[in-house]
Amino acid sequence: MLDFSRFRRIVALTGAGISAESGVPTFRGEEGLWRLYRAEDLATPRAFARDPELVWEWYDWRRELIGACQPNAAHRTLADIETRVPDFTLITQNVDGLHRLAGSQRVLELHGNIWRMRCTRQGTTLEDRTTPLPEIPPHCADCGAILRPDVVWYDESLPEDVLEAAFTASASCDVMLVIGTSAVVQPAATLPLIAIQNGAALVEINPQPTPLSDYADLTLRQPAAQALPHLWETWQLQLNNP
Repeated sequence: MLDFSRFRRIVALTGAGISAESGVPTFRGEEGLWRLYRAEDLATPRAFARDPELVWEWYDWRRELIGACQPNAAHRTLADIETRVPDFTLITQNVDGLHRLAGSQRVLELHGNIWRMRCTRQGTTLEDRTTPLPEIPPHCADCGAILRPDVVWYDESLPEDVLEAAFTASASCDVMLVIGTSAVVQPAATLPLIAIQNGAALVEINPQPTPLSDYADLTLRQPAAQALPHLWETWQLQLNNP
């Protein structure tokens, strides 16, 4: 077991695996209507420009499914770590908003948040958790322009400020927790490597091996909702008894 008492700057990187334990689907190979479409054909600027109503129908359906899900023990543990560790950053590839629902505040959402909408004219954003949406596509109350989901689509770049903050946190942390992600999708896949190159320890929580497994100082082959609370208990014991 690592000596967690020496770690002061912590970064957690989460992916789809942590939310799958809450019942959030991956939205690939869906049944019913959406089996006729691929995510890659709907989550693009071109698709939205061509048929915003169709894209919003898909996102409205997704929002209803996600809205029925609740944060699990792993989400809640990360929120607890944040309250007890002054230098803690949570980086997520997920758009479901479950980290914030669990109470996390210092969250870098690399791919946006499905509960936020962005005005296509003004660029302003708002959060709206209404399901189902009363109007498809929704419109900006201020200027009347169509709103779009505030998520990063295929062929779009990640928000520069969020990405820069993620790189900075990864380069300066003592330990990175990589939870529920295969860490193969760029640029998120680079973050653990940056942490390692700058001397950080790497803890991987994933039931399956990943390309990062060989680099991990500690690997827990369990679901995050099971492994992370136990790890945090051990961590706190070391902190209280250095």
